[in-house]
Amino acid sequence: MSKAADRAANTAAKRNKTDEKGRRFNAARRARKVMEKKADSMPVPPALDGPKQVRVVNAELVDPSPRGGIAEVFQQRYLLRLIVGRQLAQQYAASVLGLLWSYIQPAMRFGVYFFVFGVVLKTHGGNTPNFALHLFSGMVMVSYFSETWRTGTASVRSNRGLLLKMRMPREIFPVASMVVAMYHTGPQILILLVCCAIVGWHFSFAAIAAGLLGFAILLLFAMAATLFFSALNVLYKDFQNIVATFTQFLHFMVPMMYPFSFIAKLQDSHPVIYQLYMANPLAEAILLLQRFLWYPTLDDPDGKLLDAHFPPDMWERGLIMLVISAGLVYLSQKFFTRLEPQFPERL
Repeated sequence: MSKAADRAANTAAKRNKTDEKGRRFNAARRARKVMEKKADSMPVPPALDGPKQVRVVNAELVDPSPRGGIAEVFQQRYLLRLIVGRQLAQQYAASVLGLLWSYIQPAMRFGVYFFVFGVVLKTHGGNTPNFALHLFSGMVMVSYFSETWRTGTASVRSNRGLLLKMRMPREIFPVASMVVAMYHTGPQILILLVCCAIVGWHFSFAAIAAGLLGFAILLLFAMAATLFFSALNVLYKDFQNIVATFTQFLHFMVPMMYPFSFIAKLQDSHPVIYQLYMANPLAEAILLLQRFLWYPTLDDPDGKLLDAHFPPDMWERGLIMLVISAGLVYLSQKFFTRLEPQFPERL
């Protein structure tokens, strides 16, 4: 009885399987017939007759890599804003105080310098009125140059992901570092201007001319140093450490914590050291900016402080430094362009 039931169950299963296969076959056949009818009803385009047209492009092949240099950077201002925003976001990611660190550190440095050199050592000797303003005006500009030089040197290497994926002028990364540094230093300059106005700054065309000349030297020299060392840092990563070491001593290489009258004494006793000191474009820029910010706050009707705290050939040296700084930018751009083809391989 059980064997008969098993045979009946197997027969029913086979029949069901065969029926399912047949239903699938019939459904596929009906679908093919429907598609054939639709294909027959579609219009057939006419055959194309006539001679075959051959397109020939008679144009010079252009290298897709950017070749515009610094000029192309400022032509692509939208991209520059994106790079600047990206660098700011990276700096302040997972930070509680964020932008405040850009003001806390300079404020603490200013307090230490003023206490050590102004109160303990008394390097101004009472001959430098408004010593705090003298120190602050130099410190803000040196901080801008230091940040630009330090971050700009590592800018190309730190953005290697973008450099290898996108077509853009490579100079945009050092220039973006300059803009980010100005973003940090701008409020400090505003505070400095307010302090000068409170102390008693008075207008003069000589002060305005000195400020414009000093800012021009500072910006050109910072751009030249950033372009040159950012290219070198792609080849050898040690340069970002070398630059970080040098920036620690920049505050002592300009007349900021001490007046220029200390350096003027070296002109007779150590003329070579004096000329080397004055050959620093940053020192010349600081002197011009102090002539713009600090000196107009002093009461100096007879010009004794002007003669004591500024070199007699400050204007001639300033114009020479402006030309030299512009030449350094040109040479640094050429050097950067020459090493640029090696960037993808080195990165």
